[in-house]
Amino acid sequence: MISVALAVFNEEANLGDCLESVRRLADEIVIVDGGSTDKTIAVAQKYKAKIIQTNNPPIFHLNKQKAIDACSGDWILQLDADERVTPDLKKEILDITALPASRDGYWLPRKNFFLGRYLTKGGQYPDYTLRLYRRGKGRLPCKSVHEQAVVAGSVGYLKQPLLHLADPTFSRYLGRFDRYTGLIADELGEAKVKLNFTHFVSYFFCKPVGWFLMSFLRHRGYVDGFPGFVFSFFSALRFPVAYIKYYERQNKKNGY
Repeated sequence: MISVALAVFNEEANLGDCLESVRRLADEIVIVDGGSTDKTIAVAQKYKAKIIQTNNPPIFHLNKQKAIDACSGDWILQLDADERVTPDLKKEILDITALPASRDGYWLPRKNFFLGRYLTKGGQYPDYTLRLYRRGKGRLPCKSVHEQAVVAGSVGYLKQPLLHLADPTFSRYLGRFDRYTGLIADELGEAKVKLNFTHFVSYFFCKPVGWFLMSFLRHRGYVDGFPGFVFSFFSALRFPVAYIKYYERQNKKNGY
């Protein structure tokens, strides 16, 4: 028995296609909703999902873990509403989970959609994500927005890709960029990073330049053309933007 676990918030536009992609794969669908104000719940009900309603925490993985904990299947496939399981991936999951000697968890190669195409380089493919695991074996640390699940046991790799449509438009990307840089600023605050010249140079020059060169040149982001350049450029920009947000918060805290 395979359970599909999702955490959602205002995903009316995405959820239906996601759940449609797991037809004849999911024996159970568990959805934790963080207080959606659109028709997300109605879409989930259409697919006979088990729905748990709660609040919308800053670290969304808290709700993902609630969904994982509520699953009753032998295997759990944790998805986001903007992801799609292809027919080939569906077959591979069914085949691998039917084997008596299967491992305890599996990494899925993910294809990310950006500026009208799926990125193939720049460290964006295969963008491995640990999403399939035996019940009771996989958990999310719930400490960071970009963290992976931790599996107690052996892990393997699947071959067929999971499709990720997080950024159907650049405006959507910028909205996520704003949210993620805010979370990085939170992490700087928790680490009590000092606002000094050394950290300024690190976050404005060393980290962004190093990341851009790694993504665009070493990992050949240039193969994806203009979308590859834009993705590498804005990925590098997250460092100075997060530092600026942290600087602003510290000034407010000090009464400036």
